[in-house]
Amino acid sequence: MRRVVWRAILAAAALGAAIVPARAEVRILASPGGEVGPFLDLFERVRQSGERVVIDGPCLSACTLVLSTVPNERICVTRRAVLGFHAARSVDRRGQMYAEPEASQAVLDTYPAPVRGWISRRGGLTSRLLLLRGRELAAIYPRCR
Repeated sequence: MRRVVWRAILAAAALGAAIVPARAEVRILASPGGEVGPFLDLFERVRQSGERVVIDGPCLSACTLVLSTVPNERICVTRRAVLGFHAARSVDRRGQMYAEPEASQAVLDTYPAPVRGWISRRGGLTSRLLLLRGRELAAIYPRCR
């Protein structure tokens, strides 16, 4: 396997996400999200590799940054794909969660226009998880072949 693929496997394992590279593609099977930094690093490596991303299950929270990093023409979705979006939030030293409105806006601004529009039509990024799937998702990203 190429070095990029091994790094993607190691990064995915470290994230606790089921992101499986296979034959010039990275397949997202299930990712609950997590800290933004590791996802941005992983998806930047995927972008540079030229590999296609197959979203084949839940891609929630920070995982959706794949849409901001990998070119649209290299992303496809299966019938099992689900994208989950919510507002950015941070946790302080005491474990208290708090909203990050500026970070939420910055992330929203990086999504492709059809995704931004879909989020806006549903009230924007809030603490509630917005799920993009099915026909609505297939109207934005092609089905994988």
